[in-house]
Amino acid sequence: MEWIDEGIVLGVRRHGESSAIVELLTRGHGRHLGLVRGGAGKRMRPLLQPGNSVSAVWRARLDEHLGYYLVEGTRLRAANLFASSHAVYGVTHLASLARLLPERDPHEDIYEMLDHVLDDFENARAAAAHLIRFELAMLTELGFGLDLDTCAATGSTTDLVYVSPKSGGAVSRSAGAPYQDRLLRLPAFLRQSEEGAQEKEIGWTEQDLRDGFALTGLFLLRHVLEPRGQGHSDARDGFINAVTRPRSKLAVS
Repeated sequence: MEWIDEGIVLGVRRHGESSAIVELLTRGHGRHLGLVRGGAGKRMRPLLQPGNSVSAVWRARLDEHLGYYLVEGTRLRAANLFASSHAVYGVTHLASLARLLPERDPHEDIYEMLDHVLDDFENARAAAAHLIRFELAMLTELGFGLDLDTCAATGSTTDLVYVSPKSGGAVSRSAGAPYQDRLLRLPAFLRQSEEGAQEKEIGWTEQDLRDGFALTGLFLLRHVLEPRGQGHSDARDGFINAVTRPRSKLAVS
């Protein structure tokens, strides 16, 4: 058995004296592990860092075997990512989210989105918005997508500012006003009407980001993590704290 694919390094663990078992999220073969001979050595260690993109050849006698990887770096982001605290936490959290996907099950849209998120970590607030959208995409990919485009009560597609914690559907300002203390806030950068501007505008507040993470966090916990006996990772909490600090601190992180 042999295939060639693009992959993003999710994690590495030492195997024996000099080898390493490498976990990749690949474009066409999903989350996939393989043994890299010499992977624990000085030459390969910088390449096999979480967040790096690689070209991988996987070989095994049978498809169900662990198999061996031959890897070459294509985008070595790790050195830049590990220079800031929010990126360190973010990469660790993204890897934990990717591990929610079934092993060896292709999810090309998630691969593409992860690749994009990792390329845009320099600005902490932009990275936070991308990560929230990635969590929403993971919910959809796992079968628990939220409807944030239409009011669950009226069918309206405008002035959507709340989300029902029960249904996961958006709620308009007028329909939600009597129940606003029981509803989740839908931050501006997730609203359909602002889709065209969301990549350019970084003017949202720390509260907007916290509202976004509260929204995705509730449904990830309820539908995905708790049924598996899991909770949110420490890395997620660390990332949220890092990106919601005052702007003056973010500028020097």
